[in-house]
Amino acid sequence: MTTTGLQLRSLVKDDNTLELSLAEVDFPAPGPDEVLVRIDATPINPSDLALLVGPADPATFRAGGTSERPVLIADIPANAMKMVAGRVGESLPVGNEGAGVVVAAGSSEAAQALLGRTVGLVGGEMYAQYRCINVYQCLPLEEGTTAAEGASCFVNPLTALSMVETMRMEGHKALVHTAAASNLGQMLNRICIADGVDLVNIVRKPEQEKILRDLGAKYIVNSSADSFMNDLTAALSETGATLAFDAIGGGKLVSQILSCMEAAAVSNMKEYNRYGSDVFKQVYIYGGLDRGPTTLTRNFGFSWSLGGWLLSPFLQKAGLEKMMELRGRVAREIKTTFASHYTREVSLAGALTLEALSVYGKQATGEKVLILPQQ
Repeated sequence: MTTTGLQLRSLVKDDNTLELSLAEVDFPAPGPDEVLVRIDATPINPSDLALLVGPADPATFRAGGTSERPVLIADIPANAMKMVAGRVGESLPVGNEGAGVVVAAGSSEAAQALLGRTVGLVGGEMYAQYRCINVYQCLPLEEGTTAAEGASCFVNPLTALSMVETMRMEGHKALVHTAAASNLGQMLNRICIADGVDLVNIVRKPEQEKILRDLGAKYIVNSSADSFMNDLTAALSETGATLAFDAIGGGKLVSQILSCMEAAAVSNMKEYNRYGSDVFKQVYIYGGLDRGPTTLTRNFGFSWSLGGWLLSPFLQKAGLEKMMELRGRVAREIKTTFASHYTREVSLAGALTLEALSVYGKQATGEKVLILPQQ
């Protein structure tokens, strides 16, 4: 027996436009190892925007449709169409994660055990009223946890935990994180404080410094300050951090981090080496807040590496046992370490308004939006 409900769709058309709309779809009855979840809450994360709005020009969005079935349309620059050529004409569902109540379950013991439970879930297609999904993509939430509290239980929590695990696996002893006052950054600070890991936080505004200082963060540097390079070098010298995770991507910040890591390492060298220090420095780019090119000024020796980092490949590398360990910690600490805060709640239709888009589209610190699909 199928269940009918609304689902948010993103469509790239061959006339160089993007269309966001709501579609009424049939959600199938769950198979043996599947459950049907009524989605009660689902967040808009930066990682969702790549599929939701892609390379569309934000200044060109215009509204259409009705209040119940709104439509947003935007132009895609001609030179950006090649980025989305593979999805032209294909209406795609959006949303990485969410939470809700299991309203139907397959015949397996694992599926039946979730019937009636509130669960977090990951796997795409979450901006919808229902989602049929494999039981192993669900995280049973502890009793008393609401869907709103558990909606962001995968992407940010597991990313923050996996950053620390990456540090341990690769033999580093401290971390650097950019855009550090974000929801994810705040979680990372709580983890590092609890686990005794030194964390250097890079922000760009005084109010973001205060957010982290109020959390108990010790090392906070402001990239917009005249003293940024000196401040960052001092923090790196004190912590010995040689691993950084960068959410910005474009611009010169990656190069500045590597330069300061090298300066901190050189300050401890006993003699000059024309190749620089032999301290290995690693920066991973995991976000794209700045879509421009990454600019490197190679004044940081030869012992360094720059790469991309994504959560899913890391979890595959870490293995099932480690992943389940991390998920268990998230469930236990969902109201503390991994608590998410939202400044706005909208319905599915409400997410497709120019006003809501102006909030979540700019990816500003402290302005996270939660969709409530049942409203």
